[in-house]
Amino acid sequence: MVRAYIMVKTAAGKSEGLVEATRDLPGVEEAHIVAGKYDIIVEGRGEEVYDVMHSVATDIRDLNGVADTRTYICLE
Repeated sequence: MVRAYIMVKTAAGKSEGLVEATRDLPGVEEAHIVAGKYDIIVEGRGEEVYDVMHSVATDIRDLNGVADTRTYICLE
């Protein structure tokens, strides 16, 4: 099982709607609005790295109102 954290920057005023939409995506374990450079932190899981990168990160990036994402794959 592969775990990743995806940092999401949103357009102004979009964080609340996007965190709910993100929580509904397959492979998303948790999603939280945070303060800082990014607006939402998402914990995703998949069987392989490709699963996380393709289904979770790509699906998040395709949501309306997402301005930028950064994906960090856990190595432990």
